[in-house]
Amino acid sequence: MTNPVEIVCKSCDSLVRVPGERLNDGPKCPKCHAPIFDGQPLTLTAANFERHVSANTLPLVVDFWAPWCAPCRAMAPVFEAAAARHQPSARFGKLNTEDSGAVAARHGIRSIPTLIVFHGGREVARQSGAMDGATLDRWLAAHLPG
Repeated sequence: MTNPVEIVCKSCDSLVRVPGERLNDGPKCPKCHAPIFDGQPLTLTAANFERHVSANTLPLVVDFWAPWCAPCRAMAPVFEAAAARHQPSARFGKLNTEDSGAVAARHGIRSIPTLIVFHGGREVARQSGAMDGATLDRWLAAHLPG
């Protein structure tokens, strides 16, 4: 396996190793057989957040949001479209701050929506406020590899 990439399965939270050159080939989890990339953001919770942040080799873009937040709801389809365009070069996830307030507080989330890019287990970029698709793509281009 050349240049293996470690990715946490969005269905069963197992760690999956995929050869870097095979990321675009529709890899599946060997444990639960779910697709590793399905073009949709994964649902992050207090229970799985740290695993996805720390164990993924790929950058993880997290949308901190809440269901009552109108800008969050307006940005949701933009974020989902970005996830479909940018996978498999990065993982995308959404964390409901109402359900996982302790995680949001630990990361200093004071306004929503807030996007954070994590890479190597640490925060590398942050942006608060809703963005349109073009603005989000420019922001991602500045903070995601290649």
